[in-house]
Amino acid sequence: MTTANKITVVRILMIPAFVTMAIYYGQSIQRHDPLEWQRFAAIAIFLLAAVSDGLDGYIARRYKQRSALGAILDPIADKGLLLSGIITLSISNWSEVDPEYGRFPAWFPVLVITRDAVILVGAGILHYFIGNKMRIKPSWTGKVATVCQMCAIAWVMLQLQFLPLIFVVSVAGAFTLVSGIIYVMEGVRQLQAEGHAHAARD
Repeated sequence: MTTANKITVVRILMIPAFVTMAIYYGQSIQRHDPLEWQRFAAIAIFLLAAVSDGLDGYIARRYKQRSALGAILDPIADKGLLLSGIITLSISNWSEVDPEYGRFPAWFPVLVITRDAVILVGAGILHYFIGNKMRIKPSWTGKVATVCQMCAIAWVMLQLQFLPLIFVVSVAGAFTLVSGIIYVMEGVRQLQAEGHAHAARD
């Protein structure tokens, strides 16, 4: 349990704390008695968790603390934070003035979860058929999708309104969809390449 891994574990533990504050704030909105300290607490927890993502990565590289456990925990923490933000802000309305800026449309979390599930299942299939030859490289569209998802979460939590929320969510959704398609195509390519290699050996 390295220092980097301890930070990652703390980040994972922040997720339920963020979800709790976010849901409580949404409930206070429904009661028409918004408790702003709950919103600020949720934002602070989310920001702290996001910052700790870069911190544990820096410590792992700087002090050579990379480990097999860290390779498992880090993506769990990252994806858990993103999904918790998207799902929570889809079921909890954060705006009493304009509900269209207070929550995500239902299709957005469905799209994000479906893409991640397809990638996870696809990785399992690749590992089963080609083993250690499997290569999953992050695509630029996947990185942009992650940034756009974070921006969409920030848009709701900070109640930014100089652009419509649906526009921000649509951009995030488009990159999420395209990145998912690219990952699937790359997986199919690797399976086909392995099939051709087997045929050549036979």
